[in-house]
Amino acid sequence: MSKQELTNRGGGITKWSFPPVHPEGRKFGLIAAGITAVFAFMAWETLAWPMAGVTLWTLAFFRDPARTTPTAENFVVAPADGLVTLIQQVPPPPELAGPEGLGEDPMTRVSIFMSVFDVHINRAPIAGTIKRVVYIAGKFLNADLDKASEENERQHFLVERSDGVRIGFTQIAGLVARRIMSFVKEGDIVGGGQRVGLIRFGSRVDVYLPAGTSSRIIKGQRCVAGETIIAELGVDNDLRAISH
Repeated sequence: MSKQELTNRGGGITKWSFPPVHPEGRKFGLIAAGITAVFAFMAWETLAWPMAGVTLWTLAFFRDPARTTPTAENFVVAPADGLVTLIQQVPPPPELAGPEGLGEDPMTRVSIFMSVFDVHINRAPIAGTIKRVVYIAGKFLNADLDKASEENERQHFLVERSDGVRIGFTQIAGLVARRIMSFVKEGDIVGGGQRVGLIRFGSRVDVYLPAGTSSRIIKGQRCVAGETIIAELGVDNDLRAISH
């Protein structure tokens, strides 16, 4: 997909368009459309109309809209669309810990829950080199639960900037998620906001922020992958918010 540089001074041109469907979802859309066509051909309208709705939902689930990512080097952007359900101080997961990883000290973890209505393409929170990709088989508990970070099927990523700053993030399967996909491998160089993976049918993504960096978002806020700034490296703010 082509890239275009935009600025807050009005530079560049942008316009709305229908978001494309990710290739992973096209086969599901075709299967659903085929079943709909069979029901319609058989004049089974009570089944054809609901199946048409399923077809549209399937295509919408796998939509892959373009995103405009801020390029300031200290910004950490959301890796997932969805609701911020947890912000906690926790030790890094063992798969991302250690001297060549995120260390051993507690750090801020921001958890973003994706419902079945959210875009499920996941994106890199910062630009850098993929240093680790670790897949862990596990359970399929409700992704809203805190223990889902340790017990559910998951896939960890470690990204390192050229200056050595590291960010970890984790794709976590949920109750109905049954496949975690990665578009990148160890050694790949990614840009901030670049597509790195996909989780099918509802799940969660955790982001681990380095010491001295706090979240710029509040629990209960919604994020847009690749666009919402969830933190600024080296900035530790005590934020407050009011829910209306």
